[in-house]
Amino acid sequence: MVSRIVLIIVAATVLGGCGSTTGGSGGKRTVVAAFYPLAYAAERIGGPGFDVVNLTPPGAEPHDLELTPQEVARVESAEVVLYLSHGFQPAVSKAVAQARGRRIDVLAGLPLRRSDEQGLSADPHVWLDPPLFARIIRRIGATLHRPVAGLVADLGQVDREYRAGLRNCARREIVTSHAAFGYLGKRYGLTQVAITGLTPESEPSPRQLAHVVDVVRRTHATTVFFETLVSSRLADTVAREVGAKTAVLDPIEGLTPTEQKRGDNYLTLMRRNLAALRQALGCR
Repeated sequence: MVSRIVLIIVAATVLGGCGSTTGGSGGKRTVVAAFYPLAYAAERIGGPGFDVVNLTPPGAEPHDLELTPQEVARVESAEVVLYLSHGFQPAVSKAVAQARGRRIDVLAGLPLRRSDEQGLSADPHVWLDPPLFARIIRRIGATLHRPVAGLVADLGQVDREYRAGLRNCARREIVTSHAAFGYLGKRYGLTQVAITGLTPESEPSPRQLAHVVDVVRRTHATTVFFETLVSSRLADTVAREVGAKTAVLDPIEGLTPTEQKRGDNYLTLMRRNLAALRQALGCR
């Protein structure tokens, strides 16, 4: 009798433990992703057997994300947590330190660009480089024990489109409101001229702003790029100063509610960025 009671208690403990790390509805495995590109990857790779939670809601800027107690609890109980280190989302990193499931820092092992910006030890915007993002995809697939060939092939196609589309351009400098495009620029032979730093809320000094204006004039840039999740004020200021126009170049840190409703995703936004770059740079 005693042995039967012990077995019942052990079984209940095991089942309770499984429930605490799975946390998904209908027995699905739970994956918590820090922001949109990682959530997109997890959903594509995991399929219907996974419940993927994106901590950054549509329209929110992920750099300064704050988490509710309920979101912190989801991070702590998830089976897998996908996040970026190096100060990209401090609130997420703090919650991840308490996570009981598997913690995957997707920046680990990648050739990162250094950062001199306070709070960031490296440039985190690796997802804008399709071959680098493919490396992250393979790691997520290995963690979830799911195939990734389809998504890796899609990224390879986007990479080929960028290489072909940006091969013959009149200009190679891209003027951006936010220094998110360093990896993309390095991959495809473009030079990023950024008004602000790696975090879009950082304000340029008057000297930095004057330098950007000087570079724009010297390179005869016709377009100053801004993004959808933050104010275009600084881009508008530089554009007015040099007689250029403004256009959107999306760092794909999240979807706007309009993009979400329209059915946009990482691949469609990357292709929209390519079209914007080709027009701004005078590519043939």
